[in-house]
Amino acid sequence: MEDRWLSVDEIAAYLGVKRDTVYRWISERNMPGHKIGRLWKFRKEEVDEWVKTGGADEAKDDRKQNERK
Repeated sequence: MEDRWLSVDEIAAYLGVKRDTVYRWISERNMPGHKIGRLWKFRKEEVDEWVKTGGADEAKDDRKQNERK
């Protein structure tokens, strides 16, 4: 069983997004990541759970913005 930390590039490839999206999700959507020195590292299981609970749901942000109008 492989239980290792993934880099920004690896988690971006795993999720099928660009690395800039990962950095934006960290700052704006509380994507689960751990900063080790200057590097961000991720546990695949934590990110999977975050995605399943709607953390990466772009439509969620759109709904919030429409409610404010």
